[in-house]
Order: sequence, then structure tokens, then C-alpha cells
Amino acid sequence: MVSIMNEALELKAGHKVLEIGAGSGWHASTIAETVAPSDMAKEKWGHVYTVEIVKGLAEFARNNVERAGYGNRVTIVHGDGSQGYAEKAPYDRVLVTAAAPDIPKPLIDQLKNGGVLVIPVGGLYLYQTLFRVRKVDDKITEENLGGVAFVPLTGKYGHRI
Repeated sequence: MVSIMNEALELKAGHKVLEIGAGSGWHASTIAETVAPSDMAKEKWGHVYTVEIVKGLAEFARNNVERAGYGNRVTIVHGDGSQGYAEKAPYDRVLVTAAAPDIPKPLIDQLKNGGVLVIPVGGLYLYQTLFRVRKVDDKITEENLGGVAFVPLTGKYGHRI
């Protein structure tokens, strides 16, 4: 699923990426390898910002990312990812690794013109759909990438559990 989502994001070196749901930090590290490859000049690097709502997971991810050598390319933030991370917006790409009831408006708002958002949308633990969303001249298009099953997105724009 990580590979499928990364491919759907159409990642390129230099992109600034927002990930919602840091988990272990592994997915953010795979993105960092593409947007900030170690063989590229650092001034051309992109960056990954990942927001995790569970404080213990944010610390776990931070430790893993540091140990794996991606600490200078990935920033882990403890907070409500359903609201995005406006401090560093806009983003070239946004990835959500938990299923939302609907596409959160703040994530669309924080996406650059020409940006791509990949997000699972659907019910709690039930059938969900993976969407690729494109923002071009403030026009939003959605592409259905198929059925998936993810943990629920929580927070202000997430599921109420």
C-alpha cells in the first residue's frame, strides 16, 4: 500500500509533502528518499512534514526517523492532522494514512495549485475508497483508485469515535 500511495502522489525531488498519520515514521522516510535523495544537493531537497495525533506514536516515529538517518528531511509534529499543518503550507503533495469521513477542507486549502492529495475516504473500519485529488486553478477533481481498509482518521475533521 505504501508503494501504491507513493506512486499515486507522483512524487518528485524538491516537493514539500504533508503526511497525516506518522505511525512508525517509515512511510514518511520512503517519501523523503524521493523528495530529498541523499545524492542531491541539500539546497534542492524537498521536505516531509508528518502530523501524528497520538503523542506516543509521534515520539516513536521521531526516534525511528532519526535512527534511520532521515531526521534532516522529515519533521514530525504532534497534533490534529485532520486540520493539516498550516505553518508550512502550501504543499506540493498531501498524503493521509487514515480514512476520513470526507475530504477535510483544510487539506485542500493547504495544497498548492497543481498539487495532489491521496486520501482514503469512508466509514469506520468498513469499505473505504482511495482517492487521488488534484487541485488545478482552484478546481478540484477526484479520481477513484479503488477499495481499501484503513484505521479511522480522528480529530476535528475525522471520525467521532
